[in-house]
Amino acid sequence: MEFITNNYSPLLVAVAATLFATVLIFRKSKFQANHSELENCKNCAVNESEFDSGEQMTVRLNENGGETVAVERQTGASMMEQLVPEITTHALSYLDYPSLCRLSMTNSLMRKAANDDNAWKALYHKDFTLEQYNLTPPNGWKAYYAATRAIVNVNAEFSRIVRERSLPAMAQFWLNADYVKCFHATGESFSGYNAVMESWELAFSWANVPDFQIRDVRARVLADMAWVTMKAYVDMESGPFDVSNIYEFHNGRWYMVHYHSSPLFINGDQQFMQ
Repeated sequence: MEFITNNYSPLLVAVAATLFATVLIFRKSKFQANHSELENCKNCAVNESEFDSGEQMTVRLNENGGETVAVERQTGASMMEQLVPEITTHALSYLDYPSLCRLSMTNSLMRKAANDDNAWKALYHKDFTLEQYNLTPPNGWKAYYAATRAIVNVNAEFSRIVRERSLPAMAQFWLNADYVKCFHATGESFSGYNAVMESWELAFSWANVPDFQIRDVRARVLADMAWVTMKAYVDMESGPFDVSNIYEFHNGRWYMVHYHSSPLFINGDQQFMQ
């Protein structure tokens, strides 16, 4: 027990306890049903030698008519496999991403439950905002969750680079190609890697650039392309303006190929973030 509490989150332990309690209730109800069946049998003979010393035991009951009834006492694992899938999925829906991954490493049964597509779909809806409501991931929800989590983290890195005004980091963040494009909120547009880098060098040199907060992040990931839409707030009391980022996957990592920031007008003044 000390190993469990030290290496797994309290939420993971709670879900495991819930599943275990459900198994006990299920086993109790089945045992009671089997017990009633035994009470109704007459002239039954129980051969104790047929009880296995392991996890599975079988009792054979012989009636006068020669009919044989086999009652199987199953292990906890097999009982959990017989639980209604909705119960397991509902219990797993309370786990976060790290806890669900840890659960899959406990044993083969938990790995099967933690890899269930419905569990990852529920986790996706809890952690992310759907960019398209009719989405059906071709490789399942677990793979799509991982891909979305990766691109959201990459997009958060872009916001950090802008806040820190790091031109070297921005140069590595963009794909070095002639078709990349950048549309700043000032209304200026730039095409090609060199022109885009010059635009960010100029933007980072501006004084009194306001800070911003990002809200309503929505990502859509394909095989080698992804786009992220979000709302940026310079002032939370004023309206937001839209930002769209497009990424391409090259040589094992994501690169930005398109950035578009729309201007926001407040009281006749144009507010912008690079």
